Amino acid sequence: MSFGTLLLILIIGIVGYFIYIYNNLVSLRQGVQSAWSDIDVQLKRRYNLIPALVDTVKGYKEYEASTLEKVVKARQMGMSANSVKEHEVADNILSQALGKLFALSEAYPDLKANSNFLNLQEQLGEIEDSIQNSRRYYNAIVRDYNTAIESFPDVLIAKKFNFTTKEFFELDEAEREDVKKMPKIDFN
Repeated sequence: MSFGTLLLILIIGIVGYFIYIYNNLVSLRQGVQSAWSDIDVQLKRRYNLIPALVDTVKGYKEYEASTLEKVVKARQMGMSANSVKEHEVADNILSQALGKLFALSEAYPDLKANSNFLNLQEQLGEIEDSIQNSRRYYNAIVRDYNTAIESFPDVLIAKKFNFTTKEFFELDEAEREDVKKMPKIDFN
């Protein structure tokens, strides 16, 4: 083999490797977008369930209007969120408000025994589990994507083609504390 042929093979190999890196980064970025879409679907399911939950609670004379207002306001905040950070803040506020709503239901035996309320509560619990699973997957793929665009030699391609880090979708410190304090909800 001549020197020219070896040089050509080396150049083709390097170009091929950089194409592989670029395609891998694109694949990871698409994975992040897809994972976020999964979270968004679950959040919308939860937002769509909340009006029925609020209406059920409103049917009881002694309900605490301020608790319901917080739930409705948090829902609106989440529905109008545009970024991961805005969704994160809205999700944390909504989770806290829903926790207070369910704690409130403990004080009203009629509400706690209402089959519609129990059904909505169960559906919301399933959605919350789906959100948590989606959040874990999203954060895992964001971790992989962020690691790839910050690792050598991928960082060379990432900078050249403007791949930027993505935000994690996390609990805030207040919600972490509330989760520890939240009463256990038993559906049985």
